[in-house]
Amino acid sequence: MQTKRYTGLNAGSLKYDLLTALTVTGLHGSPGLQATMIRLTALITARYNWTQDELTVGQRDIARMWNLNERTVKREIKRCLDAKILICKRQGVRGRVGAYRLNLPEIYRLSQPHWDAVGPDFVERMQESDPRQQAQPETPKVVQVNFAPVPVDEPLPEENTETADQSPRGRWRQVARRLKELQPQLWTSWFSKLQFLSGEGRVICLKAQNRFSSQYILTHLDQMLHEAIEAEFGPGFRLQILHEG
Repeated sequence: MQTKRYTGLNAGSLKYDLLTALTVTGLHGSPGLQATMIRLTALITARYNWTQDELTVGQRDIARMWNLNERTVKREIKRCLDAKILICKRQGVRGRVGAYRLNLPEIYRLSQPHWDAVGPDFVERMQESDPRQQAQPETPKVVQVNFAPVPVDEPLPEENTETADQSPRGRWRQVARRLKELQPQLWTSWFSKLQFLSGEGRVICLKAQNRFSSQYILTHLDQMLHEAIEAEFGPGFRLQILHEG
């Protein structure tokens, strides 16, 4: 959805701005975050495949680049995954190299408080390229439908990665919280109306209010919803959206 902007004409300046955002975020954080962001920036600069939108590098190669042992590399990658800066596309198991993707909306969200530190020209460029704004779909030319709220089982929790509920329903609440933070308008209009039904056997089953709502989400917001779910549930799931009628 967003990666096409990072290939082709003017892609170089967009990449520089993205790497600057990551670096500045680290420099305004704790010493541990500083080290993680500098290491990640070096890895992205050297090895990120912008055409395929993925990072596929073995832990041994990363350890050599970062001058660390593989155990520390594993910890640093996990830190990026927990922060939702990286999304795992494919687990590295049985000798296979894992694949990761940059979570651009989350990077923009985390770095936005520090854009002013770079300069007004940087702020302007980041606002223009912000995927959270560009992801807004055009308003469909259809008859207005009255969407009554679907009752939610529980309120969205405050973020606490140490005590987060890792059950399917708990993970869905984290997905909902992320969508609400990254896309508040779309959350209010569409995502908040989805009801979680089940998440067993790598099948995530949701319920929309009606056929129109289900089809609109699958047509216009499917990739955004998949990325948010993938960040919590991992790769390899299948999404089902049921509806009344």
